[in-house]
Amino acid sequence: MSTDLRGRITRWRQTNADRRAVNAAANLDRQAPFPGRWVSAISLIAGPTLIMAGTLLRSPFYYFVPYQLVAYTQHPALITAAYACFASGFVLLWPAVMTLAQRITTTSPLWGMWGGCLVMVGLFTRTFQFGTDHLAFHFTDSLGLQTVLDGIDGYYLAWRDTVWHPFRSMSGPAFFGWVVLAIGAYRSGTLGLGRSIALGLMSALALGTLKGTEPQSFIAVGGLCVAFIPLGISLLRGGPPPTRRAMVWVAVLIAVHVLMSAFGPRG
Repeated sequence: MSTDLRGRITRWRQTNADRRAVNAAANLDRQAPFPGRWVSAISLIAGPTLIMAGTLLRSPFYYFVPYQLVAYTQHPALITAAYACFASGFVLLWPAVMTLAQRITTTSPLWGMWGGCLVMVGLFTRTFQFGTDHLAFHFTDSLGLQTVLDGIDGYYLAWRDTVWHPFRSMSGPAFFGWVVLAIGAYRSGTLGLGRSIALGLMSALALGTLKGTEPQSFIAVGGLCVAFIPLGISLLRGGPPPTRRAMVWVAVLIAVHVLMSAFGPRG
């Protein structure tokens, strides 16, 4: 390795270290009141974990639509759990994305704002798609496999020919928002180069109705885990534990939710 190249690498490493030090200092003892440290940490850890769980659970089955529906007819509990984990993980991600964007904005305001907004729009788009997955599975129970397969074919054709729909126009942010957020995380010093690249790999995750686990799904979701989970752990370690009063309220809210789910109105 030439002396000039070695010097360039040393300067690049020093610049990266200085950038991260500036961002760390700007975020020292700076925690936005909403969503808060505990909600953010749980989101950063649980969101990627649930998405990876869903990815693993449906990985034995070919990712294309007919195979996903056939898998549901043969293993309904497994496929339901897989899609539920996947959808729940993306719903849980919004505090994580907000927290990362807030940390980016301390030193790179525009990158944090645009990256955070684009990724959150993409989360809503994916949630919309998960609704069609859920409906397709339940129609399979009542209408039969072949009828639903024909219906999904018709849906894809209609969706392709749709001139404008809000969630069709927001498909782009579901992919490219992660790249913008990853660039912002690196430029601001919030994440290092490796974890920033890992975050950007989420742009490789397929979007659409009844899209199962593809080979690149593990790369994309694995990158999300690498980028988010260590940040969540550092947030948990970076402050005092929750107060007894807070824990009591959490227990009360969980109990109310369980009772309402078990005995509330249905239909």
